[in-house]
Amino acid sequence: MNAAQRNRHDALLKATDFEDCPALTVQSTYGEIPHGRELSFAWLAGTVMTSLTSVMLMSAALYVSFQGQDTFSTAYEALQLSRPKVQGPVATDMSAKSSRIRPVAATRSDLEIIEALIRENVDGRDMIRNQPFMRIRATLATSATSLSDGIPDYDPVAILNATQPVTSAADTIEINTDIYGAEVEGEVAVRLADMPATFVPPHIISDQSAAEFVQRLINANTNIVGGAPTLAYVALSPSVRDLGLTTDAGTIGGIAENVTVVPKTTAASEVGLGRSERFLTLRDAAALPDVLGKNGFSANQSALVIDALRNVLPTTNLPTGMRLRILYGPLSRDATSLVPYRLSLYGPHQDQSYTHEVTVALTDTGQYVLGIEPDFIKFPEEDTEEINVANLPTVYRSIWETGRKHDLDDATIERIIGMYAYDVDMTKRIRAGDGIEILETAPDAGGRAELLYVSLTLGNTTRKLYRFGTEGGVVDFYDPDGETGKRFLTRRPVEGGGTLRSRFGYRIHPIFHTRKLHTGIDLAAPSGTPIHAAGDGIIKYYKWESGYGNKVEIQHVNGYETGYGHMSRYVDGLEVGSRVRQGQLIGYVGSTGQSTGPHLHFEIKINGNFVDPLSVKLPKDNILTQQYQGDFAQTMAQINDLMERKAAPVTPV
Repeated sequence: MNAAQRNRHDALLKATDFEDCPALTVQSTYGEIPHGRELSFAWLAGTVMTSLTSVMLMSAALYVSFQGQDTFSTAYEALQLSRPKVQGPVATDMSAKSSRIRPVAATRSDLEIIEALIRENVDGRDMIRNQPFMRIRATLATSATSLSDGIPDYDPVAILNATQPVTSAADTIEINTDIYGAEVEGEVAVRLADMPATFVPPHIISDQSAAEFVQRLINANTNIVGGAPTLAYVALSPSVRDLGLTTDAGTIGGIAENVTVVPKTTAASEVGLGRSERFLTLRDAAALPDVLGKNGFSANQSALVIDALRNVLPTTNLPTGMRLRILYGPLSRDATSLVPYRLSLYGPHQDQSYTHEVTVALTDTGQYVLGIEPDFIKFPEEDTEEINVANLPTVYRSIWETGRKHDLDDATIERIIGMYAYDVDMTKRIRAGDGIEILETAPDAGGRAELLYVSLTLGNTTRKLYRFGTEGGVVDFYDPDGETGKRFLTRRPVEGGGTLRSRFGYRIHPIFHTRKLHTGIDLAAPSGTPIHAAGDGIIKYYKWESGYGNKVEIQHVNGYETGYGHMSRYVDGLEVGSRVRQGQLIGYVGSTGQSTGPHLHFEIKINGNFVDPLSVKLPKDNILTQQYQGDFAQTMAQINDLMERKAAPVTPV
């Protein structure tokens, strides 16, 4: 490049703000900010480290937020036992509201003891005595807590064992609901004696009432023919209901009142559990540990709460009218149950008002410490709980939660679930206002109680089941039509129930991508999961079939057939013509044939036509014969009378 060209080149560089400069150098003064063309590795490293630290801090903050973890109480807050009361309308106006309006539902939790006169035969004599019964009326739990931790995994096949009829033994508690009438003191012997033919009973015995009484005896298959003629005077009161002779089943509660459910998002159930708050008023004095245990505090958490209150609360015996406010929430995003974040106690006054006594809150370290009073809110007249759609448990877990809250033993809870498992999808979530009613005998000296009646309300449907014994001492539970809740086919015959991946009906085939009828349901489960026969029957197909892979077909009675596809292997010893019983192991889950993963393809055919296994109406397994209809109607009437009697709650917590 000659001098002229170099001059033109320099002129162009200057025109574009470029200039000749010395090369970059790292020879900068140590500790000084670099200038000009100098570079400082120390300065550059500090800048990079500051940026990385900022990114890490921001990432940690986002992680904690998305995990749903935060600080429930701080040391500063723990030192503040109360805040100054706000003067003015808020302090006295009970209609003040909190800063947030949340959907709430009235909760019912009544455990009552009722007494009725029953008639029983003792050494050949009819005796009348008072018999206590335990009655529970409750809304199903709308959130799962530690009460239902550790429950068995839902397994429809295992439920078969819990629904088998009970054979009464000699040492079984005697069940007697032969209600006699009005209350008496002590025991009264009933003796039948011949009466003078000239005796004229009072006019209170009308022809109408006498005819009704005799008709009921006939309906109950009472033998009134044969033997020496004997007159018995029966003083009928004007009200047949008082005698416990009515056959009107009546209508037992189950309608949810004052319930509002407003989900924030349709995907609420997919984002993990949320927070919820419960408001309770004690209708009777109770011990604090008992109240905590029935409201989701584990034994360890109860001990920590009581220890935190030791120097503040004079006694752990809570008086009638004490109000409790409990805030619940998950410990992590993948938690399956809620833990109590905060507990506040409010002491009652004679004028029905109340004041804040103390609050304890859960720290990040798992301890309960004294905390500040939460924002003021008026306690409702009825116990309520916020409804967080994400917190609503399955029917299965809600029954467990509710049963344990009312001190039902696990065997009784399992039987209740088994009685409804054939009609109700236990894996579905409950709805606010769903409820349950239970009638049991009062516990004996050994703490044993016998289940007499259960009524389960889900949505607008109420299902009632009554205990009834037939010949041979066989006891089972029957609906008002005399049918057991057990179906002769199970709808999910894979151990654990499986996970429903595809329903019955037309769909886009996952392999061929064409619209095609899916003739059954797909229940996903790990390979090797046991598959059981849905009902008693005879194996009619037991080999490979294109598309289904390893397949079994069972022929049942009355034109019913069931099919099981994609098995990994069969059970040894079975073949075409083998007779199987309901619940018997027939194979294992696999992914043979045209399958995208391990699952059971289960289908039901009726007279050769495919039907939806989850919704088809299936016949009941057992129905009372005509000879028991009268006695069963009388049993229902007597139990309904017990359910309608008034009683004061004994432990409403």
